[in-house]
Amino acid sequence: METIRNWLLPLLLAAGQGALLWPGVGPDGTPGGPALLCVLGALALETAALGRRRTVPVRALACTLGALVLGGLAWPDGYLGLGTPVALYSVAVRCPVPVTVRAVAAVVGVEWVLSAVEEGPRPALLSDMAIALGVYLLCAGLGEGRRQWLAGRLTAAGRLAGAEHVRRLAADEERRRLARELHDVSAHHLTSVVVTVDAARRLQDSRPDLAAEALAFAERTGAETLTALHRLVGLLRDTDRPDHRPMSGRIEELVAGFGRLGRPVGARIPGDLAGPSAEAIHGIVREALTNALRYAPGAAARVLVVRADGLLRLTVENAPPRTAQQGAGGLGAGRGVAGMRERAAAAGGQLTAGPTPEGGWRVCATLPDGAEPRRPDEHGRRRDVLREQRLADPALVLASMILPVSCALALTEDWTAAARRAALPALLVVCGLLVLHALPLLWRRRAPWAVLLGVLATAWLGPAAVAGWQLPSRVAQFLPAGTLVETLAVYAVAAYGRGPGRTWPAPAAATLGVAGAVTAVSAADGSVAGEPTGVAGAVLLVIFLSVLLAPVFAAVWGAGLFVRHRRLRALAYDEFAFASSMWQADRAAEAERQRLAATLRDAVPAHTRALVGAARRGDLAEVAGTARAALAAMREVLHSLGDGGGPSGRLAPSPAVGDLEALCRALRSGGRDVRLRGLPEAGRDLPSSVQVSVYRIVEAALGAGDAGPARVTLRRRRGILRVTVTGVRLAVAGPVAERLRVQTAAGGGRIECEPAGTLRVALPAGAVPAPVQEVFP
Repeated sequence: METIRNWLLPLLLAAGQGALLWPGVGPDGTPGGPALLCVLGALALETAALGRRRTVPVRALACTLGALVLGGLAWPDGYLGLGTPVALYSVAVRCPVPVTVRAVAAVVGVEWVLSAVEEGPRPALLSDMAIALGVYLLCAGLGEGRRQWLAGRLTAAGRLAGAEHVRRLAADEERRRLARELHDVSAHHLTSVVVTVDAARRLQDSRPDLAAEALAFAERTGAETLTALHRLVGLLRDTDRPDHRPMSGRIEELVAGFGRLGRPVGARIPGDLAGPSAEAIHGIVREALTNALRYAPGAAARVLVVRADGLLRLTVENAPPRTAQQGAGGLGAGRGVAGMRERAAAAGGQLTAGPTPEGGWRVCATLPDGAEPRRPDEHGRRRDVLREQRLADPALVLASMILPVSCALALTEDWTAAARRAALPALLVVCGLLVLHALPLLWRRRAPWAVLLGVLATAWLGPAAVAGWQLPSRVAQFLPAGTLVETLAVYAVAAYGRGPGRTWPAPAAATLGVAGAVTAVSAADGSVAGEPTGVAGAVLLVIFLSVLLAPVFAAVWGAGLFVRHRRLRALAYDEFAFASSMWQADRAAEAERQRLAATLRDAVPAHTRALVGAARRGDLAEVAGTARAALAAMREVLHSLGDGGGPSGRLAPSPAVGDLEALCRALRSGGRDVRLRGLPEAGRDLPSSVQVSVYRIVEAALGAGDAGPARVTLRRRRGILRVTVTGVRLAVAGPVAERLRVQTAAGGGRIECEPAGTLRVALPAGAVPAPVQEVFP
C-alpha cells in the first residue's frame, strides 16, 4: 500500500504530461528529435524523483528542478513541470521551517530565471513571476500545515506510547513501592523494639528501670506498627503522592525519636522542605538511622541537609559501633540500600552509600529542590498558534494576496503602453484593496468568525472605491478576483469555529456578501456588460450570482467540517486510548495492593498484635521473640514482592519466526484483527539470532497498545529480510520506538518509523549468529 501511495501520483502526472506529447492533443509545435528526447528524459527524471519524495524530499526537489529546467528549455510551451510543486510540498511536510524557506527561495529563483529566459522583457513576465511565487508559497504553506498536524500526531503517539509503557510497568512499580513502604514501616518500628528490649534485658540487673521503659516503648511502637499496617492493608490510593506541605518538622521529629533510643543524633535541616524530594529525604533518613541502630547501636549519628544550586544534598553519617556486638544485625531483609536508591531515583536524584575511613557508615543523596519556584517555561507553556504556524498562515495569506494581483497584471498584457500608464493609479488602488482584503486571514485560526466578517467588510471597499474615485470599469473588473479569500474564510469558520453545528450561516453569509459586492462593482456605473441596468436588474444579478456561488461555498464549508471531524475523531481516540492505558495501569496497581493486603492479613499483623499483648503482660523475653518473628515474617513478605516472579533457573527456548503465527493467533483470540504474510518462505533457514530479533521486534510493535487492525509482512530478497508492520501508531514514537531501534541496531539492521503507523525493518538474513539463549521470564 505504501508503494502505491509513493508512485501513484508520479505516474498520473507522467501520464498527463505524456498525453500532451500526442499529436493534436498538446499545444502547437510538439518537439521533435533532440528536444523530444530531452522532454522524455526530464519526464523520467521527475517521475523517479517524485517516487522518492517521502524518503529523500530535498533530493527529490533538486531532481524535479533539474527536470523543470531541462523540459522547460526543450519545450517551453508544453512542459508543465507539475512535479516541482509536489516535491516542494513534500519538503515542507518532512523538513523543518528553515529548510522549507530555503527550498521556496531556490524554487522561486529557478522559476523566475526560467521565465525570464523564456518570456524575455515583456509585461507578462511580471505576472508569471507573481503567479509562480503565489503557487509555490501556497504549496509550502499547505505542507507546513500538514507537518504541524503530523508533528502533533507524533507527539500524541509518543504520549500514548509512554502511557502504555507505564501500564506495562504499573504492577512492578507498585510492587516495589509497596515493598519500600512495608520495609520502612516494619523495619523502623520493629527493629527499634528489638534493640530496645535486648538492651533492657542485658542491663536489667544494673538498671531495672529500663525494663518498664522498654515495655512501654514496645507497646506504643507495636500499636503504631499495627496502625501503619492497617493503613497499608486498606490502601486504595497512591500514598506516595507529592505532599507540598513543609516536612521539616516531620523529619526533625523522626530524628528526635531515634535520639530517645539512647544515641546522640545531631541534625541540621532547612525549615521549608516540601514536595517529592522532602518525602524521599524522610524515607532515606528513616532507613539510614534504622540501619545505624541495627548495625551500630549506641554510636553517634548526624543528619545534614544543605540547599545549594537548586539541589538538596543529604548526608546521614554514623560513627563506628562502640563494641564488637552488632545489635540486631541479621534481622534485615537486605533491601535497605536498594530501597533508598529507589527513593532517590523516584524523586529525580541519586544516592551513594558506603563505609567511612573511621569505620562508620555514610549515606549521601543529591535531590532536586522541590521548594524552589518553577520557572514559567519549564512546564506546559500555553501554545502559541501563530508561532507554531509561522510559515503556513503567512504563506497562505501571501498566496491569497499575490494570486489575484498576478491575475490582474496578466489581464493587462494586451493593453497598450499608453493605456497601462493611464490606468496605473487605478491599478495600484485595486492591488492595495486586494491585499487589504486578504490581510484578516492571518487570524483565521484564532478568530474565524471575526475574520469572515472582516473579509466581507473589506470586500465592500471595492464598490466604495469605484463610486468614490470613479475607477474605470476595465480596472474595477479585477476586484472580483479576490473571491478566493472568502472561500478560505468560510473554510476557517467550518474547521476552527466554535460549535460545528452553528457554522452553517458562514456559507450563506459569504454567498450573499460576495454576490452583493460583485454586483455593486459591476453596476456602479449603471450598466452591466455595456447594458443599462436598474434596481431590478441588480437584484436579478445578485440572485444569479448567489445560485452560482452557493454550491461552491457549501462545498468549501463541508470540506472544513469533514477535516474538523476527522481531526476531532483522531484526538478523541488518543484521549480514549490514553485514559484506557491509565485505567489499566490503575487496575494493575490495585491488583498488587490487594495481593499484598491478603498476604499481610495473615503474616506481620498477627505477630505485631502478639508483641503488643506480651508488652502489656510485662514479658520482655516474649516481646523480643515476637518482634523477631514479626521481622522474619516481614522479610518473607518482602521476598514474595521481589522482582522475579518465576524460577530463576529454568531456561525457555528462544522464540523463532515460526512462533509469530501463534502470537498473531493469540492477538486474534483477544479480538484484534492481525494478519501475517510471508511465512514460511521468508523464515526458512534463518540464523537463530535473526529469528529472535524478528520475533521480539514484531512482538513489541504489536504490543504497543493499538486496538485497530494490523498487518505483518515478511519478505526475503538478496540476503535481506524485510519486516513491515502496519497499523501500529503507538509503536512509531516514545519508549516503544526507542526499544525497537535498539533491537534493530543490535541485529545489524535498520528501521524506519512512519508517522502513519508503519514500521519497516531490514535485517541481514545470512549473518553467522552468536549463541542465543533466553532466560525465563
